[in-house]
This record gives sequence, C-alpha cells and structure tokens, in this order.
Amino acid sequence: MEYLSSLVSGATLTATCPCVGADAPHLLPEPVEPPASPCRFCGEPLDYTFVNLGTSPLCQNHVRPHEFNRAEAFYPLHARVCRSCFLVQLDEFVTSEEIFQNDYAYFSSYSASWLRHARRYTDMATERFGLNSQSLVVEVASNDGYLLQYFVEKDIPVLGIEPATNVAGHAQAKGINTLVRFFGTETARYVAELSGQADLLLGNNVLAHVPDINDFVAGMRILLKPGGVITMEFPHLLRLMEGNQFDTIYHEHFSYLSFYTVERIFAHHGLVLFDVEELPTHGGSLRIFARHAANLRRPVTERVTALRHRELEAGITDLAYYSDFEEKAKATKRKLLEFLIEAQRAGKTVVGYGAPGKGNTLLNYCGIRTDFLEYTVDVSPHKQGNFLPGTRIPICHPDRIRQTQPDYVLILPWNLREEIMEQMQDIRSWGGRFVVPIPEVQVYE
Repeated sequence: MEYLSSLVSGATLTATCPCVGADAPHLLPEPVEPPASPCRFCGEPLDYTFVNLGTSPLCQNHVRPHEFNRAEAFYPLHARVCRSCFLVQLDEFVTSEEIFQNDYAYFSSYSASWLRHARRYTDMATERFGLNSQSLVVEVASNDGYLLQYFVEKDIPVLGIEPATNVAGHAQAKGINTLVRFFGTETARYVAELSGQADLLLGNNVLAHVPDINDFVAGMRILLKPGGVITMEFPHLLRLMEGNQFDTIYHEHFSYLSFYTVERIFAHHGLVLFDVEELPTHGGSLRIFARHAANLRRPVTERVTALRHRELEAGITDLAYYSDFEEKAKATKRKLLEFLIEAQRAGKTVVGYGAPGKGNTLLNYCGIRTDFLEYTVDVSPHKQGNFLPGTRIPICHPDRIRQTQPDYVLILPWNLREEIMEQMQDIRSWGGRFVVPIPEVQVYE
C-alpha cells in the first residue's frame, strides 16, 4: 500500500524515472539521418541541406486500380549542395532501371507548346550548324520521337537513344531509328562504332536525370565528332530558386544545375561551353552549346561570360545563398493548405489539372489527398484511369471537369499554365477559376 500510495503521489516516479526533471542524465539521443553519399561529380562529402521535402514515392509510378491496396515505397527527398562544386543533388535511392522502367508514363508529344519548342529548335540547329542529308543527329533520351521527327522531315539522318521500352516503341512506330539503351561511355562507344560520331548530339531534360553524371558527359565526348556540337537543355537552378520551384525536386531528378557547375563538369571531360541561351521552358531553363576543347573554330560568346558573371554575383559559390530556400518552401506549403481549407469551409470544390512529376512532389509534401483535391485530369491516356502515387488521387480524362463543373482547377504543371488555361477556358462559363500554386498561390479569374 505504501508503494501504491507513492506512485499515485508521483514521488516514486520523480525519483526513479530519468526522463523527468531538468537534470535527467539518461535521455535517449534523437534519431540522426544517415549521411548522404559523396557528391556525384567531385566526390566531396555532402553535409549541407538545400531543402528537405520529407519522403515521397517515385513520381511517375502511377498506381493502377488492381494495385490500389498494395503499399508503395517512399524515399527521402532531401536535396543537398556540395561545398566544393556547388552541385545540388539528391541521393540515389533507386536505380535508373527502376525509374525508367518498361512502363514509363511520360510522353513528350502530349504538350503542344513543347512540340512547337522542338520544331523551332530543329529549324535553328539545321541552319546554324549547316545540317544536311550527310549529317548525323543523335538525341539522348529521345522519348517518343517528339523532336527527331522534325529532323526526319528535313531528310537529316537521326538516331534516338531512349531507355524506356514502351516510350521508344512509339518513336519506332513513327519510323524514327531508336536504340533502347541507357546512355554512358559504353553506349557511346557502341553507337560510334555502329553509326559513326554525331555532328549534333543533343539532350533535353536528361542531364539532371542521370545518377552518374561523369560517365554521361564522358560518353558525349566519345560520341561527338571532332567538329561537332552538343546542345543540352535543363532547368536552371537560379530560376528554380528565384521562382520557389521546390516541386521540381523529385527522385527522377538526381541533380539541379547551375551554369557554373555544368561548365566545371564539362571542362573536366574536355568539353567547352561556347554559348548559352536562357529559355522560358519548365519555369526557366538553359540551353548550353558545347564543343571539344581542341575545336577552336567556335569561340566562346559574350552570353557565356555574362551568365557566368551573373551567377557569381548572385552568390552561386556561397553556401549562404542556399540557406533560406527550405523556409520559402514551407511558407508556400502553408499558403496552399490555407487556401484549400478555406475553400472547403466555403463549400467550394477543387480539382487538379495534370499528373506531372512536380505535382506529385507538391501534393505529397503538402499532405494533399482526396479530402482536398477530388481528382485530377490529364490528356495522356497512359495516365488516365490510374491514381497519383502516394496521394492516390484519381486521374481522369479532362472532360470530367466539364461534367462536374468545379469551382477551382489547381494547375499542377504550372509551367504550362497559359496552354492549359487556353484549353480549358470554358470553365469560366460556370464561374470556375484557375489556381496556380508556384511560386505561391494565385487565383486567375
């Protein structure tokens, strides 16, 4: 009885439990996240956080109805910046083979604006580099032939290199010569021996997707003719930061690239960036032009010098420049949730438009599921009828918006805002409005 009485009074608890009181000496340590792998370019340790977005499943692994009751794998979305080369990067939790599997869901040809961009590029490259029926154009990560089809129209020989079997099959059905392989030094030697080296070697939105960036760039050097040109397009890290585009961080994107870092990587492999263009695509991208270091016929332009200087002025080589990005992401998360909560309280309906990778990062990071977003739609039949990874939000045909007449349509691929708002302009007939979440919530009448 004396023992029970002391327990009730708390005396025994206070005296014996090491977790109570200011002087508790035996508190268990907090869990510590395992260290990241070394920098994928220079090998330095990675210990500086750019942004930690929690955990998320692979963004293109859409859940099919028969898989709905199965568990999904979630992986950390913790981006770090290298103190030495300033490459922003994610750790490699899954292999490229797991990501770009046979049933890869992204098809470039479903965006009309992207097709226009591809056609303009082929016209520019053909004229600027004097391409003709004797030339060879090779595209790495050629997807469904969205770009090479325009070179074929000009009777310029092409070769696409695409690892996703189902996507490559669509290109082959269009008559576009496509090799189903991952690109690197081994594939570069194989293609150079089989088809010869490339006059123009290009890759759009692939440089960020490769875990072994050194092997990839070294492969481009092997496949490029002595007088040939490389062009690569990728989202610009500075624009990502200026536009608070944290949702473009997902496992398929291993790296987030500044001009400063890309120039260092290419130089390390004997390639010189002799020109650069700043593009509006994907929220702000760079198109770099590279050549062999020994090819002096193409001098370095003023645009290279100007962008290099602007990045250094912004602080790209100062860790302090990266320090507040995570807080901006948190602020946008709060604002989006506040908007959705208020819409629910007001009895309004909100649906999504699009099923892009960036949308999955946004929804999983913010914890948005069908309680806030009833469904989303997508023009790609390869996504319709499935569910978004993690959130299990159903993906429908765009006609569902016209059938249900929601109050708000949240545009997940915000980089295609104008194209989507034009396609869906009839939602205004019932008072529907568009919402764009990045850089912060904005409602369009």
